[in-house]
Amino acid sequence: MQTEMQRLPKAQPQCCCPVNQTTARWSSLDRICEALQWQMMPPMPARCRSTSSFLYWRASILQADDPFSMAVPKALGTIGKTLHAQYERWQPRARYKLQLDPTVDEVKKLCSTCRKYAKTERVLFHYNGHGVPKPTANGEIWVFNKSYTQYIPLSVSELDSWLQTPSIYVFDCSAAGMIVNAFTERQEWNASMKDCVLLAACEAHETLPQSPEFPADVFTACLTTPIKMALRWFCSRSLLSDSLDPKDIDRIPGRQNDRKTLLGELNWIFTAVTDTIAWNVLPHDVFQRLFRQDLLVASLFRNFLLAERIMRAANCSPVSFPVLPSTHQHHMWDAWDMAAEICLSQLQSLFDNPNAEFQPSPFFTEQLIAFEVWLDHGSEHKKPPEQLPIVLQVAVLHSQSHRFCAVILLGRFLDMGPWAVDLALSVGIFPYVLKLLQTTATDLQQILVFIWTKILALDKSCQVDLVKDNGHKYFIKFLDSVGAYPEQRGMAAFVLAVIVDGYQQGQEACIQAGLIHVCLRHLENANPHDTRDTHDTQAEPLLLQWLCLCLGKLWEDFPEAQMIGLQADAPLIYSNLLFEPQPEMCFSSFEVRASAVFALGTLLDCGFDSFRDGLGGEQDYDDDKKNMAELIIVKSLLKVVSDGSPLVRAEVAVALARFAFGHNKNLKSLAAAYWKPQPNSLLSSLPSLANIRSSSGAYSSTSQYIQPGSAIPSQIGPVLRVGSDSTGVGQDGSVSTSSPLASSGIMHGSPLSDGSFRHSDSGELSIDGTSNGVINFTRPRSLDTALYYKCIMAMYTLAKDPSPRIASLGRQVLSIIGVVQVVTKALRPNTGSVRHGESMSASPAPNFPGLARSSSWFDMNAGHLPLTFGTPPVSPPGQSFLTGMGRVYSLEFRPHQLNSPDSGLPDPLLGSGGPSAVLERSFLPQSIIYNWSCAHFSRPLLGATDDNEEMLAGREERQRFALDRILKCQHSSVGKLNNQIASWDTKFEMATKAALLQPFSPIVIASDDCERIRIWNYEEETLVNSFDNHDFPDGGISKLCLLNELDDSLLLIASSDGSVRIWKDYSAKGEQKLVTAFSSITGHIPGVRGVNAVVDWQQQSGYLYASGERSSIMIWDLDKEQLASCIPSPSDCSISTLSASQVHGGQFAAGFADGSVRLFDIRTPERPVCTRPHNQAERVIVSASQAGDIQFLDIRNETNAYLTIDTQRGSLTALAVHSHASVIASGSAEQNIEVFSLNDEQLSCIRYYPTFMARRIGSVSCLAFHPYRVLLAAGCADACVSIYVDDSSQAR
Repeated sequence: MQTEMQRLPKAQPQCCCPVNQTTARWSSLDRICEALQWQMMPPMPARCRSTSSFLYWRASILQADDPFSMAVPKALGTIGKTLHAQYERWQPRARYKLQLDPTVDEVKKLCSTCRKYAKTERVLFHYNGHGVPKPTANGEIWVFNKSYTQYIPLSVSELDSWLQTPSIYVFDCSAAGMIVNAFTERQEWNASMKDCVLLAACEAHETLPQSPEFPADVFTACLTTPIKMALRWFCSRSLLSDSLDPKDIDRIPGRQNDRKTLLGELNWIFTAVTDTIAWNVLPHDVFQRLFRQDLLVASLFRNFLLAERIMRAANCSPVSFPVLPSTHQHHMWDAWDMAAEICLSQLQSLFDNPNAEFQPSPFFTEQLIAFEVWLDHGSEHKKPPEQLPIVLQVAVLHSQSHRFCAVILLGRFLDMGPWAVDLALSVGIFPYVLKLLQTTATDLQQILVFIWTKILALDKSCQVDLVKDNGHKYFIKFLDSVGAYPEQRGMAAFVLAVIVDGYQQGQEACIQAGLIHVCLRHLENANPHDTRDTHDTQAEPLLLQWLCLCLGKLWEDFPEAQMIGLQADAPLIYSNLLFEPQPEMCFSSFEVRASAVFALGTLLDCGFDSFRDGLGGEQDYDDDKKNMAELIIVKSLLKVVSDGSPLVRAEVAVALARFAFGHNKNLKSLAAAYWKPQPNSLLSSLPSLANIRSSSGAYSSTSQYIQPGSAIPSQIGPVLRVGSDSTGVGQDGSVSTSSPLASSGIMHGSPLSDGSFRHSDSGELSIDGTSNGVINFTRPRSLDTALYYKCIMAMYTLAKDPSPRIASLGRQVLSIIGVVQVVTKALRPNTGSVRHGESMSASPAPNFPGLARSSSWFDMNAGHLPLTFGTPPVSPPGQSFLTGMGRVYSLEFRPHQLNSPDSGLPDPLLGSGGPSAVLERSFLPQSIIYNWSCAHFSRPLLGATDDNEEMLAGREERQRFALDRILKCQHSSVGKLNNQIASWDTKFEMATKAALLQPFSPIVIASDDCERIRIWNYEEETLVNSFDNHDFPDGGISKLCLLNELDDSLLLIASSDGSVRIWKDYSAKGEQKLVTAFSSITGHIPGVRGVNAVVDWQQQSGYLYASGERSSIMIWDLDKEQLASCIPSPSDCSISTLSASQVHGGQFAAGFADGSVRLFDIRTPERPVCTRPHNQAERVIVSASQAGDIQFLDIRNETNAYLTIDTQRGSLTALAVHSHASVIASGSAEQNIEVFSLNDEQLSCIRYYPTFMARRIGSVSCLAFHPYRVLLAAGCADACVSIYVDDSSQAR
């Protein structure tokens, strides 16, 4: 024992610490030794005579069969220097320190010195315990005393206190697991040990291999020279052992960092294999910590996996902290063995001919093929692709051909969803793709932009490193290119928007790179109103949307950028995006309009001191120019106050809130005069109500408004609040119509006619009686007074919006100028229902799930993907049956609805503050278009289609059913239509106002004057669902329509006041969701009585036609959620009905109160051209009057009706014409239904219910035919809905 200890080096500690590192996270390496216990002879393991007595470190210096050919001191130094050189290969700039046979004081000094130089970087401590006794049971290692006469113990706690963290320890000695166990026990009560990594050669009860097959320091050899050690071990177990000399492995040509050489190829494959094994077996957080955060730690742990494989073969198990699962039998080692065999088989030919060309291994090609196979068949619910780490390496390090293939495959993988992006981030994709931005290869630009889009859609934190490495310049250059598809340039704009989002350094960098001028130039070139011949023919909604959002985020809270935008006439450029839609142009996309409004809103001066200080008073942009720009912005906002998209109106409300805050003093004074209380008000007689306050300011089912012209209800809730200086409600009645402002005619639909809002003269922002602070900001300038009035009217319109969320925003805006809504009226009786998804109080800030777009799909091969179309059949099948017919996509694919808690629209509240607190930005409602739009990129974009196979199959089945039924209707005679197959007591308190039969299921939908909706299955005689259209009914329902009936249909409900609401999942109990809501009669304030709006829906064109009393005819494009056209009414009489052609898109008929019928085509609105057919004769229109005469008109003879049917004798209340069968039905207030054929033949007359007592039916209020069957639904004043069928079995 003694002589053997003297012959072998006792210990070789070596330490290094990083000094002046270029990358702070990559640290270096240390090496230290510990020795024997004081005044005791430590136990020594007995050594076998066949034990290998050479160290792999000196294999090139010493003879393996002559370990004593060099003196012990010299051998000790040689081994230390060799180990030093191996570590230095990884960290050439690090500081290294060798300690051979150290004492306790030397170890302490060494550790303290390394930590001093390393500061917060990681220090590596490598302990080579060969020739030194194994650690004690307490985990103590051994060092010499000062006189080198005895071993003394060194405890783990002392070593840790000197070296501190972060650190990594390597223990190459027998029973090294004892040391790890001691560290682990210490870690349980020392939190700082969590940043400590340990690698040990064997378990606590094991001894290092003592076989001549292995070098004595096999663990250290695996950690520091993994390629040579792996090849030696492989050769000893392969068929190459007979033909390959192990010494030839040391002669492998090339360098490990040159992948074009044999040694570099092997090193690259080894790195890929070990990374792949680690990622597939380790938890992702552990993988990130050990294999991605520190280069040194990652290299050691890769090599540790090799050490486990090799030493397990010798019945020795390396251990680590953190503990790693066993990987020595992972199947990727087989891939390594095959790659090694292929590479080594070329070794002899390379020796014989140094000029011979090395043939790369097919390893990476095979792995890419395996990854592509997984992409074709894999999914989120299957095992992740194990080749993902390899694909990342190939994308950066391989040849150009392999790189392009890998990047394309990586893009396909990331497109599978956020889960795929999260997996890629767990592998460590960021540094790889960041490095790819340095490449100049043009073929990679488009897919790189796509990859970064997918990454930033999930992880915004990458913006810092992108700016640091000037990555923003790459995307600005790509955005300004004209060769890329517009969708791809839109993605580049998205990436830039994320870079500047809330990150001032990113904003400054993008300003310096000229991003503002690049975006404005492309927006201006795409403007159809620009007369210059510079139009960008590639203008596309996605690109325009993100150009707007990118600039909006760049201007947000950044005065310098705002000033540049104002100087570049940005308000004028953006205002052009809000014009009426142009043919073949994309500006009517609601996303583009909402984004443009957002960008304009960020240019408004909120009045914050930081903004004024940033502009600097008398600097480059004076107040007059700012006023002019602000005037353009506000006028642009006023154009879209009544936009058809709730998303646009929400952004208008947010922008007007900023404007109201900045111009608070002027707006407040005008609003105070506008709502000035009058002494002779009706409410002055109700002083007892003075102290009643509203319990909720949210738009819930518990609050209502007193409508103009209505009497005070018998049950009145909280009335109003006018501010702290008001003496009481009894002295603050409704504004008199004799008020000077009331008669000034400032704007149609003045809020003077509605007592719902009152002004708080004190300026106190009071919602529900709670003080939210006082506005005390004063501005040195003001705009035109008339413009202020228009802004107040716009705020009021928003506060009365059909969408609950928009109305909530509108009330918040009014509260900023002191107008507080506290007038309510009693709930409608016996209505205990609250719309599903609506809470009784304000909802919390919403999350933002993905926005499902209807267009702008990105196709890597073609760039564009056409939409598919599907429309209900209206005639027998023909060669071009569905040509040009489309369905409304924008509404159908919207995953979040307006009244759900996670809606795409916000429900922000004004923040609460002290009574005297000044409002800050948190009090203003926040925009949501940016987050709402970002979610689009989290969805699959490559090769995506609007319909999956299941949806297509369902649509085709419904089409076949509809066509079959249409043919039967057209070619079969109709018998007596008096056979009642179902009768339903709807339980409505008032008459059934409208009814609708679903085309493909036995469902009837009915509503009453209170806008309750009830859905009934007439075959099973069960109530399917029941809900309220909204909480403030006033006039009932004017129309029920189905949208996209061939797919998952949507229910359109038009109210008599002009409000339109569209619902999905309406037939699932309690699951109905409001998709969108808007006022179809512009210039009218929703909720006001006396409009009597009439609407009709046309599926082919996606148009909704609407009109009211003395109103123009509004034509709404529901796919774009925008007013497509407005046809002035050619008559002074009001329009009583509208009927759209279901064959020719854009054609409709209008019936007027004076008895005239006019036919329109939106292409030529000045003259009539077509009518709605009810049969094969497409030139016929049917009209009826309350007098009971039904006339059949042929538009080729506009003067006289060719057939007149007299029925109902002056009491006609309802009329229905079947779309395909020759049958017409009329209902009377005198309790009967008459059915006629189109040849003036009376088929039946229904007067009684088929009951035992033969009870008389009620007054008929509505009639509706089934679209594809001869079924008639009749609603009566007694709240019953009956279903009638003719006597033929075919109709049954």
